[in-house]
Amino acid sequence: IAVLQIVKESQQQHGLRHGDFQRYRGYCSRRLRRLRKTLNFKMGNRHKFTGKKVTEEILSDNRYLLLILMDAERAWSYAMQLKQEANTEPRKRFHLLSRLRKAVKHAEELERLCESNRVDAKTKLEAQAYMAYLTGMLRFEHQEWKAAMEAFNKCKTIYEKLANAFTEEQAVLYNQRVEEISPNIRYCAYNIGDQSAISELMQMRLRSGGTEGLLAEKLEALITQTRAKQAATMSEVEWRGRTVPVKIDKVRIFLLGLADNEAAIVQAENEETKERLFESLLSECRDAIQAVREDLKPDQKQREHSLEMDSGKVSNIQYLHSYLTYIKLSTAIKRNESMAKSLQKALLQQQRSEEDGKRTPRPQDLIRLYDIILQNLVELTQLPGLEEDKNFQKEIGLKTLVYKAYRCFFIAQSYVLVKKWSEALVLYERVLKYASEVQSEAGAYKNSLKELPDVQDLITQVNAEKYSLQAAAILDANDTHETESPSQVKDGKPLSERFETFCLDPSLVSKQVSLVHFPPGFQPIPCKPLFFDLALNHVAFPPLEDKVEQKAKSGLTGYIKGIFGFKS
Repeated sequence: IAVLQIVKESQQQHGLRHGDFQRYRGYCSRRLRRLRKTLNFKMGNRHKFTGKKVTEEILSDNRYLLLILMDAERAWSYAMQLKQEANTEPRKRFHLLSRLRKAVKHAEELERLCESNRVDAKTKLEAQAYMAYLTGMLRFEHQEWKAAMEAFNKCKTIYEKLANAFTEEQAVLYNQRVEEISPNIRYCAYNIGDQSAISELMQMRLRSGGTEGLLAEKLEALITQTRAKQAATMSEVEWRGRTVPVKIDKVRIFLLGLADNEAAIVQAENEETKERLFESLLSECRDAIQAVREDLKPDQKQREHSLEMDSGKVSNIQYLHSYLTYIKLSTAIKRNESMAKSLQKALLQQQRSEEDGKRTPRPQDLIRLYDIILQNLVELTQLPGLEEDKNFQKEIGLKTLVYKAYRCFFIAQSYVLVKKWSEALVLYERVLKYASEVQSEAGAYKNSLKELPDVQDLITQVNAEKYSLQAAAILDANDTHETESPSQVKDGKPLSERFETFCLDPSLVSKQVSLVHFPPGFQPIPCKPLFFDLALNHVAFPPLEDKVEQKAKSGLTGYIKGIFGFKS
């Protein structure tokens, strides 16, 4: 059996893609039940448990090995679930270690069964690597660094040899497992005494944009501890010609890791990793600013302000707060600029995305990003302690012009989409105005503008867009005249009323074709005549007195005659 492939596929399809170990444990239990039922290998009945062990004699089907593998996976997933819960309930750590020991026991049984002649060489090696992996994790939790490192190294060696022995498609899975356990090996080496391992661990963490799994919390704690040791020797920081003492440990740790974080962002392989690193850096910066803000008490700030009012300088703690705020705002600007670049690339591929049916980015998305950047630049000019720094204010002013130019450019692009040619042309002229101002004033500040987008490229692009806009406006005017020609005018009449007039009506081949007015409209009709009998008032009816008197005379005699049938 392909042990690693079965394990990875099961984990990805049943919860571990989202870190749901409880769901994966339930899947393992259900699969064990199905395997036992299929193999008729039941552990007794409802009322009595009868233990059975898989031996070499009954090893006639590879599903017997799957039984042992699923037992180990179920115990391991329960251990990982308890590890998540142990952060708030420390007592669950004992249960976690018990489940890991159970997983190792099942893995040893699997390795022992795979030594049989009925099992091929690849399965034997995979079983050995699987057992070494679980053993390393158990020793890692026990903080037995040397034994854990030996187990992980054995696992890594086996998987590397398997990767070299098979095709590239099959080797991908083995190489992924090797990459997973490499940070664990370096962490064990550091705890044994290899001080060079910490730098490699930090590089691994920065390349991946964070850590996951067994090593995550321990590696974060280790990096924080290492920076704290280095921070003990850091007492001050210099920024824009002024040296400020740094007494807060959290701020020292952040400033020490700032260069590493910025270097990792530059070396990030994709936009997702870069975005995650930006968020991590901004989060650490906010924590450092909060630590400084707690020391900026009103009474202390007023006292220091009164002492230094004569010199016109803000206090050291206030200047440090301004420095950290500058780092936060600058990082936010870089992050938004990185997002803007990725959106610009997506805009160039807009036609292909429309064919795929996906949502395409719009110039309005970029306008929003540049609005945020300009707002951050305004906040930079208002930092305490930098109001009188003319060079700083000039640099921010030039950066503002650059981003205003790009913002106007994308506003013009949005007007082009709705065919507002005159507004777009005016905005293109505004872009050229901003760009020429930047080029004329950027003589002494070229070093500070190196990280900004190139204004000359923007000028070239605007000139090209202006000619395209003029051509599109002329074509649109011609199209307007053509649509107003009599042969194409549609007056809204149905087809039955315009047989004598030729008209290009594309709706005739659509589902909503207009043939006749339906339901038809109301039309006036003559009313039914009313007849009044006026002659009735002038008619004289014949007298009936003789008939009334005759009826009155017929009394008892008439009644008797009527009974016997005699008629008068």
